Amino acid sequence: MLRRVLKEVKEYKAASIATPIFMIMEVIMEMMIPFLMASIIDDGVNKGDMNHIMKVGLLMIGVAVIGLIAGVLGGVYGSKASTGFAKNLRKAMFENIQSFSFASIDKFSTAGLVTRLTTDVNTMQMGYQMFLRMMMRAPSSLIIALVMSYIISPSIANIYLMAVLVMGVAVFFILRRSMRYFKQAFPKYDALNESVQENVSAIRVVKSYVREDYETNKFKKASEAIYRIFVKAEGSTVYLNPLMSLTVYACIILISWIGAKMIVSSTLTTGELMSLLSYCMNILMSLMIFSMMFVMMSMGSASLGRIYEVLCEKSDIVNPENPFYEVKDGSIDFDDVSFAYNKNAHSRVLKDINLHIASGESIGIIGATGSAKTSMVNLISRLYDVTEGSLKVGGIDVRDYDLVTLRDNVSVVLQNNTLFSGSIYDNLRWGNPNATDEECHHAAELACAAEFIDKMPDGYNTHIEQGGNNVSGGQKQRLCIARALLKKPKILILDDSTSAVDTATDKKIRKAFREEIPGTTRIIIAQRISSVMDCDRIIVLNNGQIDGVGSHDELVQNNEIYREVFESQTQGNGDFDEGKEAR
Repeated sequence: MLRRVLKEVKEYKAASIATPIFMIMEVIMEMMIPFLMASIIDDGVNKGDMNHIMKVGLLMIGVAVIGLIAGVLGGVYGSKASTGFAKNLRKAMFENIQSFSFASIDKFSTAGLVTRLTTDVNTMQMGYQMFLRMMMRAPSSLIIALVMSYIISPSIANIYLMAVLVMGVAVFFILRRSMRYFKQAFPKYDALNESVQENVSAIRVVKSYVREDYETNKFKKASEAIYRIFVKAEGSTVYLNPLMSLTVYACIILISWIGAKMIVSSTLTTGELMSLLSYCMNILMSLMIFSMMFVMMSMGSASLGRIYEVLCEKSDIVNPENPFYEVKDGSIDFDDVSFAYNKNAHSRVLKDINLHIASGESIGIIGATGSAKTSMVNLISRLYDVTEGSLKVGGIDVRDYDLVTLRDNVSVVLQNNTLFSGSIYDNLRWGNPNATDEECHHAAELACAAEFIDKMPDGYNTHIEQGGNNVSGGQKQRLCIARALLKKPKILILDDSTSAVDTATDKKIRKAFREEIPGTTRIIIAQRISSVMDCDRIIVLNNGQIDGVGSHDELVQNNEIYREVFESQTQGNGDFDEGKEAR
């Protein structure tokens, strides 16, 4: 897992190598200063040798400057390596998300993916920087200080060794407990981000229903959940500082007491005692750095697993080894097709679908909510794969096509229409990046979108806000239909995509389809009978199975479900818009 994530260091390997080198250099310089200070005291001050004091003093200044430069360079390269690593991580995760199938997307919530791309990556960035700078600095400082202490006085150095062992055991037990809480903390961010996302995206609904207090309380609960888990985690580590202070002061007292006796007995000099006290602080500060690193590693391990899940998620929908790059026509064949979102599920969303749709045919699909209408058409563009049976487009199984080729020839206007921030031109050209202005205008006319675009002050250059919040639901649907038409597909699927359009406009759109794209296979999913009644054939779905197939007149006569829907919708002189026109 760690190896896979660290692959994203890539071009920042040199900076990652340089950082610990400079940190070790800084430590070496720091360790030399107490040794030089002892020489100044013992051979300079005590002997009254001013020349020695000046020479060693200048050497100390040089060592300090080198240490300062090494520390600065270590910080610069460490920052470069960690921020570059974070940049590559985000890029790799985002690129992999783009390859997700719908089944993969279903595994992760939107809020969860946002948290992984932001909070978790930031945690990894801080952890990586600390690793580069402190993982080498802390152990090298500890080892060098211990070695220097044993060179000066082995008996006093044993005190350090005992302190290291005591602190090491204490840190292990304290941090083992805190790791459990840190692993629980980061999933809580998903709930917090989800609360914010829902509130902001649905702010109009929140205000319409005066639910601000409810949303505030929901956010407060999510925020408090994070607060409580972090209080527990940090509460487990609060003993580190007192323990550190106790160990430091105990060592200083022991060293001062034993060192004073040794000075009296002439087995230790005053300068050597000062050096030992300096090394004491270095050793115990190294232990504190180790404890901080373990805290960061506890947090990072949770983020590491969540990032790894996104990086290693593999879409179950991939190109075959030798794909077909041409779709002959818009014919569609369902052969004993069954489908379930979970392949291990006992029940199927679609069951035993057998259907042939000729190229250029217009097909209506109608059925109750939950009858698997959307699931059925999602299989055509291979947004999901069939669980059993086969589905062919242009006489070839969809699993044998190049994915880009197939989806370029199957244009889908989904139930949830999405527009992106940018001009109307920008949004239309999602269907065809190379479309001319004239082609954009023609597609807008076919989708009956030109009539409202022309009334806008900036026309096709009008800026669309994120999510299309500055256009109505019906206008959004028509722009999405125009965008789909620009792909010039062999198959056009409209998944309840005229539900926000009045019946008169719906008729104009269907008429334009018949006259302008007669060779394109058209599949229209709708709740209104009026939207599908002039199709060549209408499919009635019921609980994932085909209950009837035929023309409008045939189904009125022979299919009970269709007849009931038709009669319920035509009571009171037809749909609202049709009655309005008649008056």
